[in-house]
Formats: sequence, C-alpha cells, structure tokens
Amino acid sequence: MNMKTVNLPRVMIAGTHSGCGKTTVVCAVLRALIERGMRPRAFKSGPDYIDPMFHSRVTGAPARNLDAFLTGRESIPRLLARNGADGDIAVIEGVMGFYDGLSPRTDEGSAADIARLTDTPSILVVDPSGMSLSVAAMVRGYSGFRENTLKAVILNGVSAGSTAYYRDIIEGETGLSVLGGLPRVRGAELESRHLGLVTAGEIEDLRAKLQLLARAAEDNLDLDALLSLAGAAPPLAAPTIAPHLPAKARIAVASDAAFCFRYEDGMDELRRHGAELVEFSPIRDASLPAGCSGLYLCGGYPELYLEQLAANKPMLDAIRRAVTCGMPTVAECGGFMYLHERIDGYPMVGALRGEVRMTARLRRFGYFTMTAERDNLLCRKGETIRAHEFHYSESDDEGADFSLAKPNKPASATSVHANTTLYAGYPHLNFAGESAAAARFVLACSEYSQTGRV
Repeated sequence: MNMKTVNLPRVMIAGTHSGCGKTTVVCAVLRALIERGMRPRAFKSGPDYIDPMFHSRVTGAPARNLDAFLTGRESIPRLLARNGADGDIAVIEGVMGFYDGLSPRTDEGSAADIARLTDTPSILVVDPSGMSLSVAAMVRGYSGFRENTLKAVILNGVSAGSTAYYRDIIEGETGLSVLGGLPRVRGAELESRHLGLVTAGEIEDLRAKLQLLARAAEDNLDLDALLSLAGAAPPLAAPTIAPHLPAKARIAVASDAAFCFRYEDGMDELRRHGAELVEFSPIRDASLPAGCSGLYLCGGYPELYLEQLAANKPMLDAIRRAVTCGMPTVAECGGFMYLHERIDGYPMVGALRGEVRMTARLRRFGYFTMTAERDNLLCRKGETIRAHEFHYSESDDEGADFSLAKPNKPASATSVHANTTLYAGYPHLNFAGESAAAARFVLACSEYSQTGRV
C-alpha cells in the first residue's frame, strides 16, 4: 500500500451534547476564515447529511463526512487528507456529544475517536447557561474522561462580560484555554425540524445570517489562537487510492429540495468505478436524463413536497417504467418512500406496492450491519453492508431481503427490497465504505446500457 504525507492544518470543533451550538459555531468560524481570504475545507464526523449542507454553502466546496462505521476506521485519515489537500485548513464538526459513538459503552466512532484517529486538536463548544463553578467541573470531566486531543474551549450563547467571567473559572480550574465566546446573534438563528436543522437551501437569507455570524466570530473569538492550534497538528499519513476508471455508465441522480441526502465521497466512489453522474429533479423535470442506464434516488424530505411530486406525473411515469423495466436502481429512505404507490395519500411512483405514512415519532435510527438474504444488485447472499437509518415514517412493506443487526448485536429486523436490479429501503449506505457494492452497481448499469433499453 502506497502512503503519502499531507501537511494539513486541522481542528475538531466538538460539543458537550447535541443542541449546544456546534453547527452555529462551525459556520461562524468557517465564514470568518473565508473573510480573511482563507480556503477552509469542512467535514462532519458521523452520518449526518444536513450539517454538511450548511458547511458547503459557507465554503462553496463540497463538505465531507468522516464516519468510522460507514466507511471504516482505516478510511478516515485518507478521506481527510484527500479532501482537505486543496484547502488551507480542515475544520471538522463533531457529532452529538464529544464521546458519543456507536453504543453507550464505547466512544468508537465519536468526535473524540475521529480526532484521535487523525491527530486533530479538539475544541469543546460549551453552553454555560445556568452554571457557575460547575462549568469547570463539566469541562474537567470531558478533558479527563478518556484519551482525547482537547486543547481549548469555545463558549456559546454568552456575552463578552460573561465570557471573561467563565474564562477565569475554566482556565483556572482545567488548564484548557478559552478561545472566546460567541454571543447570541439576533437574526442569525438556524431553524430546526424533526431530522435536525432545516436544510441550507430552505433558508432564503442564509448568506446574511452567515455574514452576521462571521462578524461575531471575528469580534469575539480568538481565531489566531484557533489557527495556531490547527497548525500544530502533525503531518497526516494516509494511503493513496487508485484513480477513476473511464466512464462506462451514466447514472441519473435525484437532486433537488426533496432529494438532497447523499455522501459526496460515496458519489466519488461511483465515479472511481466508471460512473458518470447526471443530476435531475423529480420535482421539476419531466423526464430522466437522456442516455442514463442507472438510477440513484437518495434520501431527503419528500414528505415536504408531496403536492409537487404528485403533480409531476411525467416524471412519476418515467421512473416507474425505468424501475419496472429493470434499470439498476438504488433508492434510500426518501427515495424508497417515493417509489411507493402513495405517501400520506398522495400518488407517487408506484414501483413498490403500498403506502408510506409519516409518524410523530422516530421509527428506527442508528447504525446497522445488513446481511443479504439473497443475491442482489449490491452484493451476494450472506455478504454484509454497513448502513444507517433515521426516519419518521413507516411503510406498509419495508422489505425482507436484508437482515439488520445493531453493531455487536444479533439481527433483530429485516428490511429492504432487493433483487438483481434494485436496492430500495430505509437504510442509507455510503459507497465510500462499500467499494464492492459500488462496483457491482456501476457494472450492472453498464450492462443495462448494452441492452438497447436506454
């Protein structure tokens, strides 16, 4: 295996818990660095789709996920090095709380774990509201709990006066430096919904919000100290990867407000195996892109666009014909919902029987290892694929062609409709960690292109 060394300044910005303001702080820092003329590259630890959309809007470059489960621990340094190489600094946003990982008993896959794997200095975002000296006890608990790379703290939601007050407490009691406090910025709030933040594309005044956050970061955070921490990160050693193959199949990729959950590194893996990816909109377009011999329907928020999706009958007909005629198709979560006959009474594609109904609670979430019950588009019977679920809907028939097991636990459910031309189910996968599945999908699309049905 060939290795290369990359000098990549980098920092992990993690949090005490979900909702402490990590994404707001990260977006403020990214935008402030851009205002300084820098080229930051953004990453998100874990499987989240939405935060990277904000990162991408801030930086103008694709944001990437660093997920030790979905892509494998060995891939993390490589993905960070490859995707950060053309920037001045890599800024990684943590997932949930700093030590929250695959299960309650391990920090594997957590922000702390990703930072250790990549020798990345970490900054802890702390919301100190309702605390005095206790904030030092909390920070000391994080810094001493397990092996970590914590170097500093950023306070969130505090005034300048409160920042000075808490700085004295934290620095005096923990030895960690406080890089300032980001105040609450009126007019720059990032709204939430059931899957987390609303997507970046839905916020019409996002650019103005980001400018406000950048100004607040420049005025209230010690960005020079942050850059010094990032610059102290050691060189990153990572294996090289084979270049892309020549294009041998065109794959239509759903891409609009309803279908926007996909992993950029997963798309790169499809390209590496010879896919040419062509975007289209199930909301606006009347037909699939010409010459395509494969279909990728990613997740998203189809439930928010049911009227528009149902009204686009030419597209519904085109996708139904493609799937039923055997065009190789991968449909994850929202894309899987779209293939049903109905979602909450609205007519959809109808390539799968039954209806999807939105519910008031989270139906199933977390990481799974899926084992194929029969040969299918992505793998052979008995082979495994790593996946993730997070959805507030239920289907009349989720499928039974894969068995699902939580990490280090026996199988507890079945899911997914899968045959030699179709993968359709709630579980999301990241092709960057499933190279064999990516290769099988592209090969099936290439073979379909030779049937004359394209």
